[in-house]
Parts: sequence; structure tokens; C-alpha cells
Amino acid sequence: MLLQVLTACTFTNTSNETNEKKAMKKKSNPVVYFEIPVQDIDRAIHFYTAVFDFKFEKTTIDHYEMALFPFEAPQAGISGALAKGEVYKPSKEGVIIYFSTDDIEATLKKVLANNGKVLYPKTSNGDLGFVAEFEDSEGNRIALHQAVESY
Repeated sequence: MLLQVLTACTFTNTSNETNEKKAMKKKSNPVVYFEIPVQDIDRAIHFYTAVFDFKFEKTTIDHYEMALFPFEAPQAGISGALAKGEVYKPSKEGVIIYFSTDDIEATLKKVLANNGKVLYPKTSNGDLGFVAEFEDSEGNRIALHQAVESY
């Protein structure tokens, strides 16, 4: 299942790759994709659209409902999906995904306005910027990062 999504999100033409592109691939970040477990895909889409203004592409992969996050190659960063199915269990434990924002306080207000909860308020992370954590509409712990220059 993951391989199908990764293939859909990867735009590589190996026959025309330059040495520079090949070198960049070797230096790229090791994380390439994530899935956020959901119980109600439409509720989760509404939440993430209201909080971050994301536009999702709904699809079914291996009989699992998915809503793919926006992805524009060759932009920096990774992409992922909201994922519904018996193998997906929302949780505040385990891996924490960080979303970038220009204004953590404004984002947390949107979280609260859309039935989310603040779990960890905006906190300075020194030269690295600011962080915060919230619980989404599905019960997942999600984090925010605001770079120093955005403050």
C-alpha cells in the first residue's frame, strides 16, 4: 500500500537524471511519507482544511480510505495522507508529526475553534524557533513548528 502512494508522489525520470539530481537524492532526508490514522475521514479532512487550509485528494488504496495531503515536486518536505481502516488507530502516543506554520498562536486558535485541544502551548526552542502540540479531531497528537524568522 505505501509503495503505491510513494510511487504516486514520486516524479522521477531515471533515464534523464543528471549527476546533480542523483547526488541530491543521496543527500535527501530519509523520511519520505507519513500517514495520520483517522476514524472519520470527512471529519478529519474538515479539521485539517479549517486549521491549515489544505486541499486533499480523496482516494482508496488497498481498500483503505485515504485523503492525500498536497504535494508539489520538487518542493522541499514530505507528503502523506489521512488514512482510515482497521489497521489505523488514532493515538496521542508514538510518532509525532510536525507541521510548519508562520503563526503558532493563530493556528492553535483554529485548532480550538474546530474541536481540537492544545496539549503543549507555544514554547521557545531557542534558535530553532517555536513548537506546540495539539490533539486533532481524531485523537492524534500533532505538533507545530514556527521558524524564528516567522516570529
